[in-house]
Amino acid sequence: MKVLFLYPLWTGESKGISAYFAKRAGGTYIPYNLALLAAITEKEGHHAKIIDGELEKISLQEIVEQSKNYNPDVIVLTGMTPFYNIAVECAALLKKNHITADICVGGPHITIMEEKAFNSEFNFGFVGAGEEAWKKFLKAKEKKISFSEVPGLLYRENNELKKNKKASQSKDLDQYPMAAYHLLKMGKYKIGTLKGRLPFTSIQTFRGCPWKCIFCASDQLETTKILKRSIVSIVDEMQHVVEKYDIRHFMVLDDVLTLVRKRTVEFCNEIIRRDLKITFEGNTRANLLDEDLVVLMKQAGLIRLSFGLETVDEDMRETMNKKVPLDCYKTSNALLNKYKIEALNSVMLGLPGETEENIWKTLNFLSKSKEVKQANFAIATPYPGTKFHEMAKAGEGGMELLSDDFTEYKRYGQAVTRVNNLGPQDLIRLQNEGFVSIYSKYWRWLPVIKKHGIIGLVLTFFRIFKMVKDKINYNFKKVRI
Repeated sequence: MKVLFLYPLWTGESKGISAYFAKRAGGTYIPYNLALLAAITEKEGHHAKIIDGELEKISLQEIVEQSKNYNPDVIVLTGMTPFYNIAVECAALLKKNHITADICVGGPHITIMEEKAFNSEFNFGFVGAGEEAWKKFLKAKEKKISFSEVPGLLYRENNELKKNKKASQSKDLDQYPMAAYHLLKMGKYKIGTLKGRLPFTSIQTFRGCPWKCIFCASDQLETTKILKRSIVSIVDEMQHVVEKYDIRHFMVLDDVLTLVRKRTVEFCNEIIRRDLKITFEGNTRANLLDEDLVVLMKQAGLIRLSFGLETVDEDMRETMNKKVPLDCYKTSNALLNKYKIEALNSVMLGLPGETEENIWKTLNFLSKSKEVKQANFAIATPYPGTKFHEMAKAGEGGMELLSDDFTEYKRYGQAVTRVNNLGPQDLIRLQNEGFVSIYSKYWRWLPVIKKHGIIGLVLTFFRIFKMVKDKINYNFKKVRI
């Protein structure tokens, strides 16, 4: 069989300052999970192809034309909540153009929403972990037998919706082949760092996170259990990418890179032992670092770590179940600065119980903390499957959910909630205030230049000027009222 994996353009053709920063710093990530399924497809004896519309910036119509040329038996799409509508639109366009392949959809949105997200445009939906279900689906499809044994599968039979029981994730991640990098345009995926824009790829060393923050859907996605790959298999994959594609920067997708210290040490030592001369980055918690570990990670190639600060207000941190001591953020930022490792800090605005006073506590903390060089400010978004979504629907913590349209569930420049006296425009204003509070300080300009270039710094000044102007207008209107 021929299987086509589609990753449509989901960022749109946005222009302007925000788009510039997104392209320079964020880059375009490889569709890692699709590449894993493509590798399994080939291992099972079938043909696979990946079309990455996000990388190539091609329209849905162009994807349809390329799909026609490939003439697949099966087409696979995936979708996060805010962009699931694009997967639906793509599937509808494929059918409108008389493409007869069975269209499958998977990913976190349908896993949480299940039949509510199983639109008529799709022939099959995958709920939960995909690998074992995908293998069984391929066999059933090839042999033209019942799909009743495919775990977590949604499908229709004689116009009746069928929903198979979900299966647990396999504990042996080493049994699966490495991602099908050969089906991707390796070298074209680049990300902004303090070392400039680097060709990179993603890699995952384990799955899961044991904590249950209110803004994460870990329970419904069944990701509270930790499933590990062997260190040898991980570094084998990294070595393969280095030797075959000369790509030496890796985005580690683990939720908490340093979750198990001993394992992190083994990972770094294996990279050093093989003398791979790579760089890598990832996410962690500020209380899971120490100087000896940072020194070793630096030696192995660590150049960036991201922390989820969210808020400095202790009551808010209790509400969101964020069990990281606040002083750890200053300590960890200072430690990374000492060893010239980039530290990113993420903040959420508009959590349950939040007030403007709470938010300014966080903004002032970051503004005055010279240890903190960079921060980004997201508007807290109550994605389905999270406790935060339940609280917003129930009106807890002064929350009011303003929209059920998931296409509006975006964290930057848009808000779908009201909390206490803060409406969407207030949250957007405070998001902008956060940007000004950080990047109006001269000692934070050098990282901007390194990641975004001189143009990026000029645009930063322009953005600050515009936000200050908007703030003056806002205060003037308040006085008049």
